Amino acid sequence: MSAPANIFDPACPSRVVFARIGDKWASLVIQVLADGPLRFSQLKSMVSVVTPKVLTQTLRALERDGLLKRTVFAQVPPRVDYELTPLGATLLEPLAALRAWAESNVPAMLIARDEYDDAQDEALLTSQPK
Repeated sequence: MSAPANIFDPACPSRVVFARIGDKWASLVIQVLADGPLRFSQLKSMVSVVTPKVLTQTLRALERDGLLKRTVFAQVPPRVDYELTPLGATLLEPLAALRAWAESNVPAMLIARDEYDDAQDEALLTSQPK
């Protein structure tokens, strides 16, 4: 009998899940695919500043983890679509909650960041010998 998953155990495979969905490109790709299959160029334009190389690596990792499916159509020019698998679709709700939290709390975080930076700057200025 195997031990239950424990994200705090460095040897637990559940950490792979956190690494995958914690990747900023992977979580964006998953959310972009919420409305259905897309081609590489469509994904790239919707995710924005990601490089083609990084997007390719992200798509391969998501496919390897069973979160998306890559379908190649035999036509000229070749066409490849990417879509969420049923497993990948289960991430939409938790990612939507995280997105809503991020979008509603970013102003408070930016204020906190500015206050922190101002305090650090003030501490540097007051600790300098005259």
